[in-house]
Amino acid sequence: MADRSFSPSRIPGFATVAVLAFVALYLPIFTLVAFSFNAGRAVNQWEGFSLHWYGVAWSNTAVQDATMRSLLIAVMAALISTLVATMAALGTTRRRRFRGQTFIYAMINQPLMVPEIVTAVALLIFFAGIKVATGYQGLGYLILAHSAFCIPFAYLPIRARLEGMDLALETAAADLYATPWRIFRRVTLPLMAPGIIAGAMLAFVISLDDVVITEFVKSGGQDTLPTYMLGQLRRGVTPEVNAISTILLGLTVVLLTVFFLLTRNRD
Repeated sequence: MADRSFSPSRIPGFATVAVLAFVALYLPIFTLVAFSFNAGRAVNQWEGFSLHWYGVAWSNTAVQDATMRSLLIAVMAALISTLVATMAALGTTRRRRFRGQTFIYAMINQPLMVPEIVTAVALLIFFAGIKVATGYQGLGYLILAHSAFCIPFAYLPIRARLEGMDLALETAAADLYATPWRIFRRVTLPLMAPGIIAGAMLAFVISLDDVVITEFVKSGGQDTLPTYMLGQLRRGVTPEVNAISTILLGLTVVLLTVFFLLTRNRD
C-alpha cells in the first residue's frame, strides 16, 4: 500500500521556494563577508583581495574599547542570567505540578513575546530614576538590563534538559541517604551541565549582539561593538564595518555550533 502521509516536500514548488528563501537569507551575509576582504573603500565595488580593513579594525582604539566593553557585559550578563535561569528551571521542573506554574512559565518567557523596544523603554524609565537618585552612571545598568533580557534565553535549554532527565536517579540517591545538597552536586548538576553551558552560550550571544536595549540604557561613552557599528553606519560605510561584522558572525557561528552539539544529545 502506498504511503499517503502528508509531506511538505511533495507540494509543487516547495523546493523552489525553499531555495529562494535560503538565497534571500544568506546571500546578503555572503556578500558582506566577501566585501570585508575588499582592497578599496567601496562596499559595493570589488577592487581586489586584501586584509587591510581587518588591520584597520584591529588597530582602531575605539573598536578595541567597544569590543572589550561588549565582552565584559556579555560575560557578566551570561553568568547572572544563567544562574537565575538555573534556579528558576529547578524550581519549576524538579517538583510536582503546582497552582500557578503556567503563569510562572509565561512570566519567565515574557521578554521573548514582548517587542524588545517595549522592554528597552521600560528599562530606560526604571534606570533613569535610579541614576538620578544615586548619581551612578557605570556599566552596571547595562549588565543588569542585558541579564534581565537574557534570562528566558538561558532558561529554555536548561528547562529542556531537566525535563528530559529521569527523576529515578535522584530518588535512588535519596533512598541511599544522600542529602539534598549531595544529590544536587553529584547527580543533578552533572546531568544538567550541558543545558547550563548551552544556556550560558545562548545568553552570551544574545547580549553580545543586542542593540536596542543597549541604545536606550547606556550612558555617554559606553558604546558596545554593535552600537559603535551603528554609529559608523550613520557616518558612512567602509569595509571596516564589514570586517567587524564578519568577525562577529564567525564568533556567533562558533558559539551556536557548540550550542547545537550540546543540545543535540540529551541522553
